[in-house]
Amino acid sequence: MSEIVIRVENLGKMFRIGAKRERYRTFRDALAGLWRRSGSERSSGTTPFWALKHVSFEIRRGEVVGVIGRNGAGKSTLLKVLSRITEPTEGFAEIRGRVRSLLEVGTGFHPELTGRENVFLNGAILGMQRAEIEARFDEIVTFAEIEQFLDTPVKHYSSGMYLRLAFAVAAHLEPEILIVDEVLAVGDAEFQKKCLGKMEEVARGGRTVVFVSHNMEAVDRLTSRCLSLSDGRLSQDGKTSDVVGNYLRGAERRVGDLACFRVSAIPRTVALVDLWAETPTGEKAATFRQGEPFRIVLRVTSHERLKCDFAIVIESSQQHALYTTHLSDLSEAITTNGSHLLAAELQNPMLRKGQYLVSVAAFSPDLRLFYDVVHHFPLLEVAGTRDKSFPEDARWGALYVPVRWNVSN
Repeated sequence: MSEIVIRVENLGKMFRIGAKRERYRTFRDALAGLWRRSGSERSSGTTPFWALKHVSFEIRRGEVVGVIGRNGAGKSTLLKVLSRITEPTEGFAEIRGRVRSLLEVGTGFHPELTGRENVFLNGAILGMQRAEIEARFDEIVTFAEIEQFLDTPVKHYSSGMYLRLAFAVAAHLEPEILIVDEVLAVGDAEFQKKCLGKMEEVARGGRTVVFVSHNMEAVDRLTSRCLSLSDGRLSQDGKTSDVVGNYLRGAERRVGDLACFRVSAIPRTVALVDLWAETPTGEKAATFRQGEPFRIVLRVTSHERLKCDFAIVIESSQQHALYTTHLSDLSEAITTNGSHLLAAELQNPMLRKGQYLVSVAAFSPDLRLFYDVVHHFPLLEVAGTRDKSFPEDARWGALYVPVRWNVSN
């Protein structure tokens, strides 16, 4: 039986909402605190919030484990506890082996130092010897694709350049345990593919990988086992395909909160407020028959007069894009100011039975600015039909396209 390298037992992490950051505490403050009554905490105006509660699992050497869940489910808190960035409130997490974590872009980087200097600084922070850094330096720089900016202070780097350098340093340490959070969402598609390939290489080397992501396709590709968190608790632990399938099916019960599917939480001039499916007569619905027309309705608000375009991407339950439409395909991009309802009607959808997700985006007509983006929102289910033009047998693919076959000698 393979060795257990991560053991988590009855883990809990509590924060206090509304608590002010304390000044530096002296020894006298600590002694005085011993005499405080517990009631003083209750009267302080703070509210306890359990980011993690009663979480228990084990990970063996060489396992590649995904961690999924909605925003706020406790994924990042769990990884910070495993990485020793924060201490648990209750329970414990035992780690055996050299751990390398990539939880936040540019952690350990000094803005005034160059990329070259930060490679050595970041490597030292992560436990590398100088000789080890020098031996891997060229490989790290080549992977990060920042050769021409190597002697530029990182304060001038974009978030994507930060990510490339941070991941390159972390991934080339040959750690026994690699912990990666959803920072890969910052990179472009080609670099994400490159990062996933590197993590697969780490996994093939017999090392342990813990990978948090909202990208179900990446989780399914990279991991064999998956943990699903919900409201700070471990809701499922099992084979990746089973856990991801249950997560996507269960997510539709709580589709009203777009915030849980946003790519990031930055101030927005244009905001995607709500998203739903409805019949052509305006009745909200979550299930449609094969071939039945439906509308995808998006409510948006804006505090400024901005010319804005919108995109809707229909996706399979595994987050494969099936179809994309832009508002500007059929009309002019609108000038947003106040609240708008946008409706895209699919008059003859050729979706087969199954669950479907939708990604939506608000962006400038020149595609330079993305005002708001929601990824993989569980929107609707397509059920079977008595229409014989839709085959009922299980076949590959999410779309049914009528095809005329011809056989000749």
